[in-house]
Formats: sequence, structure tokens, C-alpha cells
Amino acid sequence: MSGESGQPEAGPSHAGTGWPNPERNRAGVPGGVIRRAGAQGRRSWIQKILEQIMDSPLQCVTPSEVVPVTVLAVQRYLLEDEPRDTVPKPPLYCYDVTISDGVYQEKCYLDPSLNSLVYQNILKVGIQMRISRVSCLYNEKRIGQGILCLGNVHCGETLDTISLETPFRNRAHEEKPERPLRGGKSHYLALWNNEDPYGDIWLTDKQPEELNFSDTKIISLSHLEMTWANRRNFPALLVRIIHKSKLRYYGKPDKKMIEPYQTFLEVADSSGTVSVIMWNALCPEWFKSLRVGLVLLLQDYSVKKSYPFRMQPVPVDPQIKLISTMEICLNLRDPPTNIIIVPEKQVKPEWRLPKLNHRFTTRSELDNMPENCICDVIGLLVFVGRVQRSKKKENREDFWSYRWIHIVDGTSEQPFIVELFSTSQPEIFENIYPMANFVCTQLKVVRNDNQVPKLLYLTTTNESGVFITGHRGQPYTYDAKNANRPSTSQAVRVENQERNAKRHHDDEPMSSQCFQTTSTNLNLSNKIRILQGPHTNPVAVPQPGTSVQAKGIKPGMPTISKGRPNTNPSLQGKARKTISDRWESQLWREKKFGLIDHLHYSRVYPESIPRKFTFEHRKFLSQQYNSQPSKYIPPEGRPPKLDDFKSARSLGHFEVTILGLNHEIAIDVAFLPMYCPEDIRTSQIDTLLTSMNYSCAYPQDANANDRLPGSRAVAGDIIKAVTELDRVHIVGILDICNLGNNNVEVYLHKIYSPDNTS
Repeated sequence: MSGESGQPEAGPSHAGTGWPNPERNRAGVPGGVIRRAGAQGRRSWIQKILEQIMDSPLQCVTPSEVVPVTVLAVQRYLLEDEPRDTVPKPPLYCYDVTISDGVYQEKCYLDPSLNSLVYQNILKVGIQMRISRVSCLYNEKRIGQGILCLGNVHCGETLDTISLETPFRNRAHEEKPERPLRGGKSHYLALWNNEDPYGDIWLTDKQPEELNFSDTKIISLSHLEMTWANRRNFPALLVRIIHKSKLRYYGKPDKKMIEPYQTFLEVADSSGTVSVIMWNALCPEWFKSLRVGLVLLLQDYSVKKSYPFRMQPVPVDPQIKLISTMEICLNLRDPPTNIIIVPEKQVKPEWRLPKLNHRFTTRSELDNMPENCICDVIGLLVFVGRVQRSKKKENREDFWSYRWIHIVDGTSEQPFIVELFSTSQPEIFENIYPMANFVCTQLKVVRNDNQVPKLLYLTTTNESGVFITGHRGQPYTYDAKNANRPSTSQAVRVENQERNAKRHHDDEPMSSQCFQTTSTNLNLSNKIRILQGPHTNPVAVPQPGTSVQAKGIKPGMPTISKGRPNTNPSLQGKARKTISDRWESQLWREKKFGLIDHLHYSRVYPESIPRKFTFEHRKFLSQQYNSQPSKYIPPEGRPPKLDDFKSARSLGHFEVTILGLNHEIAIDVAFLPMYCPEDIRTSQIDTLLTSMNYSCAYPQDANANDRLPGSRAVAGDIIKAVTELDRVHIVGILDICNLGNNNVEVYLHKIYSPDNTS
């Protein structure tokens, strides 16, 4: 391993292991860094490894005794280029792993060759791990300062109980704020994306200040626009925050910036609205304290010509002028900006600061809204999907985090379907659950009326915000439109009382939701049943998906060789029942015994089975369908098992085998059709081929609504003409879902059958 030649000298958090001189007593405490071995009654395995490394001329050992340790934290950060690097590298994210041997805790550096264990959710907090190779990385600018590097590990099972009482062997690892072991960065990043603030550098305690404005010179935005180019000093601005963007992290290995963050505020006074850019160290200091609606006094800012390619959000008030020729820059220095939050009680009417105008849209209005229209929604959460990730760019390590949610507002049988990307509000994004009142602002309409079924959903924008608790005092609570409608709970109760009288299947409230991600063709009566009273118990569930990343691949144009419906995989308890309807092509019968490889990925694991929501276990269910945390969180009491929760899936899935063009490789995949009787155009979906093309199923007879979706009858409907698949060439798009612990699922997302093939 290379030495650590570019590490800063200052800062105790970079002290590494702080090993003593080998000639000294190894149980000593030089500088108060190393604690006395055996102080808690038994010898520390970590301490023994340190001694073995000190005795090794190669500074790398294979431990003579491999004992299990517990993983308490996995923390990510960006490592800068080494001084000897002549060509800048793409972002290299490194991981510090905190382990405990039952006596001491130790923060270690994970060799980058093992990063894939984190990506695949194999190396995670709460597991038992065995370390079979350990080396040392030294800070060559400081004598005796070294870092333990994990070179080879074996990850085991998740532990039921873990003690957090063991102290750090190195006291420097306990100091706040936490700092990465390597490089010059002052903080860690969120584990799964770069948009979320993470760690103790992010402050939250900025409070309004009473001000005396008699001696403060204030300039309007419109006047500043006309005169800024000829000014050196700028008077103060008195503005209201209209929009706030999510964080942008722009760190790169070849940039030596300590806190490379940026966020945009759209602010307004009576004369116009303008973009304000907050840079670098000001973001950790102010980002979590600033919210839409606050009034700010800005002093000692700078002004520059606006960036020509950035699109400003549409003003909430069309009467306010949009100033796009300049930008206000806030920085910790050059000059050091002064930001003051003005108490709302001190805001005077004569300032004529604009009020917030929300664009609240009801679900009944959404059907007539054009594509790319911006709106706000409010309602009751009835569905919360698994957190997923998608790559920002190929060959990069940067991902977006997102999840699908459904919201009802009582104005339509259809829910709002929202593709909710992280909005730099992890305290909300990671803690949403069905039955909560939910607000999303600055959503964009995505629609395609030519697709079967129709495509209609909402997706977040750069300025989107979410609210789930503490609605009182928020600006939108004064909107005359949350006042003229019945409450969400009242509307849902009335609608469901009417529907429940017509229902025949009391245990089928979520028939197609578990497969639906981008269509509005969902029947609300099949999605939600809310019981009003002291035992409120909504049946709303997370959807299947990937907790690490979702990636589409095109395996050429293989042929579908066989298919069978599996309508009850672990649905009601742990039993697995498979319907016997099955089809095999003649080609498959001839080729299946002569394959070079047959990949079996049709199993649907318990982690991807959506579960019915119970309020008393909301924290447990939220954790199960979130991404893994950076630090171990002790459970409250004895946690239940995921299999203890009743599944909400009723349609089941198909197991489909696809044979490659060369007839040498085959792959088994799962096909999860959604149940879609509402769109009349889906009546053409009467075979397995068209069902896979449209990713949905449709009941064909008059009594279809009385059936159990996914039953033998529905399965028979879409497989009855399955012989048409014999020797049909297709292009298949597969979703690969890595659930960790070597559990991989492959879903058939969509297929295409070219017209010129036979």
C-alpha cells in the first residue's frame, strides 16, 4: 500500500492509530492515545493485531487468530489525488469501517478493492465480520501515526443484539466533529448519495434575531439589478425565501476544497425575484436552518453575472419580475457574508414582501394538466416504496436516491403517484410511512397518453420540498384551497365506506400496487382500506425494488422458452404455493440439457415482497425498506421478523426462461405484471407476450372484477395463447436487483418483439 504523503498535519482526528515507539512497553499510553490492553478483563484482538503489525517488516499481516468482530459504522468520503498523480482520477469514494472486538472499537480504512462489498450491501452495519488480512498506512508527515487497513474480510450474518458500550482504543476517534482517516476532508458524506447532509458539521440551531433597522441601508432587487455593475459596496437586501434547492456536492479528487457544497435560494422583495447561491462552508452552517418563507437580511454579499444555462423556477407570483441577469453570492469569505433571520413578528406590511402562493392541485385536476406543469400536492400517504438508486452517469460512482409513493386526497379514486427523489431532507425521506399526512411542493407532471396503459405521474424537481410532521405554522397551511376541502382522513373514510359494501375480498386491498411504478391506472379500492378509530390500520406497503441500485441490460434478442405463473410466493405466511399452469416450447425441450450455462434468477426474495403496514411497527418497516444506515441503530425492544408481516401482493409473478440466440445460455427471470382493469385499451392484453410487452394483466370475462387477481383464472387468461411464443425473437430489458448477502433478483421489465422476425 502507498504511504499517506498528502495528509494534513493538524487535527487530532487524523491521528490514526497513534502507535507508540516499538521499543516501549506496548501496553503503555504514550500521549494518552492508546488505552491499556486488558483493562476490561480480557485481551483485545485489535490490540494483538497492532502488535503483530509492529513486529512485521512488511507492515502487513495475516492474523494468526481470526475472531469475529462487529461492524458498527460504514462511512464514506471523497479521497483527493495523491501529489504524485499527474492525471486526475474520477471520484474515488473511500470507506472508514468502525469495528468492535468486544473490548475496544477501532476505526479502520477499507481497501478500495473491497468497496464492492458496500455497493452490494454485503458489508453493512450490524453484521459479524472476520478479518483475514490487515496492513498499515502511515502518515509520513507525522512519526508513529498509522491507520489500520482492512485488506481481506468475510462478512457474516446480522446480529440480533450489539453492545455500543465498548470504548474507542484511540481517543482521537471519539472527538467531534468526526473526520475521515485519510485525506484533507473535514467531514463524511451520506452513505448512498451526495445530496443529503450527513454528520455533525451540519448545524440546525440558527434562530431569528431582533433587529433595529433604523441604521441599516437597504436596496431593492430591481435597483440593485440596474446599478450593481458600477458599485463596489452593496447595501443590505431584505428578502423572503421563495424556493430552496437541494444540496449540490461538487467535490473532485483534484480539488482541495474542504466543504465543496452549493445550494440555490430564490428570494424576492416587492420589486422582483433573484437567485442566491450559497457556497462551501456556509452550507453546513446555514442549510438546515433556512426554509421557504423565512425573511432574511443579507449583508456583505457579492454580485455576479448570472450563469446563462441555469433555468430558474417559475415565480409563484406572475406579477413579480424575474431577475435573470445577475446572481447574489454568499460565501464565508471574499467577503464574509452576514445572514440574519428576521423574526416574522418584526416583518412590516410596508415592506410589501411577497407572500407564498402555492400551486396545490387535486388528484381530480391532475388528469387535465399538461406535461412539465409544476404543482404542489397534499394528502394521505397510502404507499411507500423501497429506496432505490440510479446512476447519474455511466462509469461513475455517483447515484440518485429515490422511492415511489402514493398519495390520496379524496377527490379521485386514483392516487397521486410520485417519484420522490432525495430533497436533501433525509430526516423526512427516510422516515415516511403510510397513514401520514404528506406535502410535496414543486413537483413536475410526467405523462404519455399514447402509452398503454397511460403514463401519468409526478416527479420531484431541484426545488422540491417535503413535509410530513409539524404542519402547524408552515406557510401552506394558510392556503384557501387545504381550507375549502374536507380533510384527507374524512374523504378517505367516506370513499372507503362506500366501497367496502361492494367488496368481496377483505384481504385484497392492494392488488396491483406492488407492481406499479409509473402508471395511474390503479383502482383505489384495491389499494387502501383505512379503519377509523383507535386501531387505525391502513393496508399500504412498500414496493419491490433494489436497495442498492437498479440497472437495465439488454441481452440481445433471445427467445422465450417457457413460462409458468407463480401466484403465491410466501404470500400468506411462509408456505409457497405454485399454480401448475405451465408451458414449454419444443425448442426448449430440445436444448435445455445441452446448455453451457443456465442462470437461475427467478426467485423473489422476502425483502422484495411488499408488506401490509401496521402502525405499531412503523419504525421497523421504515428501516426495512430504507437504504442501510451509516451507523448502527439499536432496535427498540426485540424487533419482529419481516416474514411476520402479511404480504400485500395478490397477483403473484411469472417465472420466465429466456434462451439466448446461440442456444447456449438461458436465464430464468421473474415477471411481475400489474393488474390493470381500468384502461379499456388493455383489453387487447390477452396473451403472455402482450402482457410482458405492456407489463400488465387484464381480466377477460364479465366476472373478472370478482376474481382474485393472480388466481388460476387470470393466469389462464394471459397464458392461454402462449403457444405463439414458440421461436419468437425478443429484445428483453431486465432490472437487476442486488439485495445484499449475495441475493440477486432479475425482473423482466419489458420485452419487444421486432416485426421482421418469425
